[in-house]
Amino acid sequence: MTRRRQDSDVCGVTAAIAVVDGKWKTALLWLLESGPHRPAELRRRLPGLSEKVLTEALREMAADGLVHREVYDVLPPKTVYSLTAFGRELAEALAPLSDWGHRRLEKLAGAARPVS
Repeated sequence: MTRRRQDSDVCGVTAAIAVVDGKWKTALLWLLESGPHRPAELRRRLPGLSEKVLTEALREMAADGLVHREVYDVLPPKTVYSLTAFGRELAEALAPLSDWGHRRLEKLAGAARPVS
């Protein structure tokens, strides 16, 4: 797990981005917004995500208080991940940034089109 320094003098945006850094965490956050998922479901929904990287990302997100890991005492073992209230709060805070990103992509796509 990656350790991040807790510095009260750091910019709030920097502190928020620190918990979603990496290639997969925002995608995991987005998928978990729809409800609890088992690790295999998350891997199926995110082609290219290895089991090792998924495990590391989920552990870091749990340590940051974004996701809850529930292990059921059944055979075979069953593990389910879900967003915590803190994780849902982060997802809501990122929604306007997501909207901005989509507008940017539309703008770039429009700039790439030839003018008739």
